[in-house]
Amino acid sequence: MDEADNVEVATEAPEAPARPEWLPEKFNTPEDLASSYSSLEAKLGKGDEELRQQIFQELETSALENRPATVGDYQIPESIEAETAIENPLFKWWADHSFENGYSQDEFEDGIGRYAEFISSTQPDLEAEKTNLGDNADARIEAVDLWANKFFPDEMSDAVLQIGQTSKGIEALEFIMSKLGSASVGANTAPVTGNNQDALATMMNDERYWNPAKRDAGYVKKVQEGFSQLYK
Repeated sequence: MDEADNVEVATEAPEAPARPEWLPEKFNTPEDLASSYSSLEAKLGKGDEELRQQIFQELETSALENRPATVGDYQIPESIEAETAIENPLFKWWADHSFENGYSQDEFEDGIGRYAEFISSTQPDLEAEKTNLGDNADARIEAVDLWANKFFPDEMSDAVLQIGQTSKGIEALEFIMSKLGSASVGANTAPVTGNNQDALATMMNDERYWNPAKRDAGYVKKVQEGFSQLYK
């Protein structure tokens, strides 16, 4: 065998495909990466749904943790009369609304307090109204009260009471009293003696009764006593 026969013939092995630069080392091929991504996406999708459910349950538990067990377990504040509150449809609505929205006892009472403050703000200041009537306010109020109780039927008593809560309301009732007592009354007519209604109506039109600048305590008292005798 000659020397030429001993020379190995060099053969070229097939060239491996170039590895993409962006492919992480733990993946052999892009197909491996795609398969791994699909598997991870499925797991994450399932985990998101479970996570959402867990978060929802935690939020619901947190929102209701201070709510009473039942709507009937809300306690009525001491400032509110229990029987009146229970029969009030607005109170029942607020209790139901509070329970459905998971309100605590403090939040329930806060709503009642705010409503009470609003109602209070719409009511007249009785002391201020008495001041507007002058020094003889009590006498004037009592005279009007005696007349109203005699003149108006019982079913109108609440309406008359509302009118009489303000100084202007008292003055309006006094005006009605004077007109009913006499068809023709002068603003400055001198007082008429006697305790009949015509005489008292005439006396009320005297400035010593209705004019704060000229009001006479003794004169107002005389009118008051007259009505006391007339309607007792």
